[in-house]
Amino acid sequence: MQIPFEPTLFGYNINIHLVLEYLAFFLAFRYYVFLRKRSNDVISGSNRLSIILGAAIGALLGSRIIGLLENPFVEWSQANLINLLNTKTIMGGLFGGLLGVELAKKQIGEKQSSGDLFVFPIILGIFIGRIGCFLLGVKEFTYGSETTSIFGMNLGDDVLRHPTSLYELVFLVILFISLKHIQKNSTLKNGALFKWFMILYFGFRFFIEFIKPNVFYILGLSSIQILCVICWLYYYKFIFQKLNNAS
Repeated sequence: MQIPFEPTLFGYNINIHLVLEYLAFFLAFRYYVFLRKRSNDVISGSNRLSIILGAAIGALLGSRIIGLLENPFVEWSQANLINLLNTKTIMGGLFGGLLGVELAKKQIGEKQSSGDLFVFPIILGIFIGRIGCFLLGVKEFTYGSETTSIFGMNLGDDVLRHPTSLYELVFLVILFISLKHIQKNSTLKNGALFKWFMILYFGFRFFIEFIKPNVFYILGLSSIQILCVICWLYYYKFIFQKLNNAS
């Protein structure tokens, strides 16, 4: 199979990443519904709907804002407008969704933590989406820098690059299994599972950014890495608590 993978159906080019992106949303939501039916969710259905709406709006805004900040010097022109509007990143979506949920909960007066039920559906959704990123190669800005290591792959520009999407797929499998193990064998406070997911996933993304060809830096860090630091600061009380307990 050649990368980028661009299949045709009845003479029409198929955007495989877009197809897998829609599939990711659908399967992740169905997985969430399945998990909620099997759980003792203390949050009412109406409040859950408000929380999901807040998450969707926050994710939409956050993904676009952080996506644009990855390269804020890109030319703003009419010809480039569609690409600019389609620029997005899962990192901004996750953190924007988090803020959207917190605002929604504040509006409806919901005090219970709501994130744990979303953890495994989010991981599933990201996993499916990353397959699409890999299949599009250099046409999707998730590829890695040039490398001479044994992991180098031609992603469509005849240059050996780190297949960072594949690295992330491996990490997501490990993360899924690890969090399932923690959930099954540990007594976690409500909301702790989601915090672990955010801290670990943002940690992975912080380090993987060092082998990506970013073009915009502040203090030697990319926009995504700065967002990772902001996420850690957001959860600093939880992190320090776990570090103190470990010591």
